[in-house]
Amino acid sequence: MLFLGGLGRSGTTLVERLLGELPGVCALGEVVHLWQRDLRDDERCGCGERFSACAFWQQVGKHAFDGWANVDVDRVHALRDAVERTRHIPRLAASGTPAADVREYAGYYSRIYTAAAEISGARLVVDSSKHSALAHVLRAAGDIDLKVVHVVRDARGVAYSWTKRVARPETDGAQEMTRYSPGRSALLWNAHNAAFGLLARRGVPVRRIRYEEFLADPRAALIRLADFAGLTLHPTDLDFLRPGHADLRVGHSAAGNPMRFTVGRLPLRHDDAWMRSLPAGQRRLVGAVCGPMLRAYGYPLNPQEAR
Repeated sequence: MLFLGGLGRSGTTLVERLLGELPGVCALGEVVHLWQRDLRDDERCGCGERFSACAFWQQVGKHAFDGWANVDVDRVHALRDAVERTRHIPRLAASGTPAADVREYAGYYSRIYTAAAEISGARLVVDSSKHSALAHVLRAAGDIDLKVVHVVRDARGVAYSWTKRVARPETDGAQEMTRYSPGRSALLWNAHNAAFGLLARRGVPVRRIRYEEFLADPRAALIRLADFAGLTLHPTDLDFLRPGHADLRVGHSAAGNPMRFTVGRLPLRHDDAWMRSLPAGQRRLVGAVCGPMLRAYGYPLNPQEAR
């Protein structure tokens, strides 16, 4: 399976949607949120149906747990709180046999991935949960052939995105997506990205991609990702990519940003609004906090050089 990781607002949903158009790929969205948003809150799947009415997810639940009613959501939440937090990464990354609670928590995800692959007939399942701690947890599942795509975006663009008000369509506009201050998002950007570097040092195959480069040539980027995931593509497999946009089919993302509901034409354009709209003081703050890693990832510290 392929895990898409990185701090939120880095472009993972776009990468997931485009990967999901490839033959043999089943894109599941952010499975980490399935337990609350779908099982408890019955929010809408990417196909537009409520989770409880989505035939795909109901089949997955039947195959994985003999029905979603058999999942102890309270237990899953307790396990998540005990092991799947950024502060637990040093323990998760330690060598030796993973703790029993880590293996138990990873097992829930393993059963979903296996069921989704069998129901869809896919050779590759994609989880865009993003969370670095969850990626470390999945190492504990011996039956998961884990590969990770680490999606990086300029920290200043990420910071600007976190300041914007974005309605959550699955709540019919009643709720907005979480917002962070630039200082908070800068600290999170450092922590999450460093955690994926640690994951690579623990022997997990990790491929880092820069969101900006992905958008510049999505066709070439998808070919490279498919090769990394062990998929062989034919030229016609990328016919959904057009100059400046992609044509998307209905998907079954369990959770994620509003792009998961997009069907049909999806514009593919570089978003550099942060260069104009993020106040200079906040740009300098984020640049100072994230400077070493920005340089390591090839981003110029002078925003004008990023144009």
